[in-house]
Amino acid sequence: MRVTSSSFPSLLNYQLGQLATKQARLQVQAGTGQRFQVGSEDPRAMRKVLDLQSEMKTLLQYEKNIGNLTDTVEASFAAVKALKTVTDRAGEIATRSDGLRTVEEAKTFAIEVDQLIERALQLANTRHQSSYLFGGTGNTTPPFTATRDADGRITAIAYDGSEDVNEMEIAEGITVKVSIPGANRSGSGDRGLFTDRRSGVNADLFKSLIDFRGNLQKNNKAAIRTTDLPNILKDEENILFHFGNIGAVQSRLETGAAMANRRKASLEGLASKESDADLAQTLVSLSEIQNAYTAALKTGGTILSQSLLDFL
Repeated sequence: MRVTSSSFPSLLNYQLGQLATKQARLQVQAGTGQRFQVGSEDPRAMRKVLDLQSEMKTLLQYEKNIGNLTDTVEASFAAVKALKTVTDRAGEIATRSDGLRTVEEAKTFAIEVDQLIERALQLANTRHQSSYLFGGTGNTTPPFTATRDADGRITAIAYDGSEDVNEMEIAEGITVKVSIPGANRSGSGDRGLFTDRRSGVNADLFKSLIDFRGNLQKNNKAAIRTTDLPNILKDEENILFHFGNIGAVQSRLETGAAMANRRKASLEGLASKESDADLAQTLVSLSEIQNAYTAALKTGGTILSQSLLDFL
């Protein structure tokens, strides 16, 4: 076979180009720690890494959802805890009412109950991150509005919020409700905090306090003992139910956060295994390529510098 004089330089140039390309790629791997920069270098690994990254983005959204829900739950817990102090004090006053000797003493307690009603209304319209906690899905406006008499005392309180609450996904196919509707008058659905018309519950905190105040003003001990105190205790039991429910939701959120964090760490490890370069092996390969490149240059230079006189 006849070999032209230009064949060797062309072949040498091609081989040097190949070695230079491999050398550049290994240098990038050593510098970035990544085994590939574009999908064409390893399509299978790139596809797997993209799938893992997509799953990690979903987990990050779940973690964000859990964080937002946790903030709401903590705000709800603080409000319900404060509301519990209202019913505790109302129950104390109702229990002590049998020992009241004069109408004036009863009226003094009625003034305190009036302040308890105001405090309960304030808690009912608690706002958190621009939303009203106890308005259900209608959380952009105050859920409770008061009707007052000529002296400014509250005579009735109406619920203008929704009985439905939003759900948020914290894991695949798993949703959580953290909002509490201020009232539920339908007898089904989520239990209301201030008013609940379920069978066996029938709680109505505002009505109980307003009626209790009226009986104190009249020093009607019999009505306080037989009606007001049982109603206040029923309202308190309803609040305790929500205490327990908030605790259960907090536990679910903590579990969801821990599972998402563990899963994310696992995915990061899998993605790293697919995309990260083995630094030790990369440096060895880089050294080998550099030596081959240097040898090719030296050998090629020697051959190209030979003349006809070298063979005579």
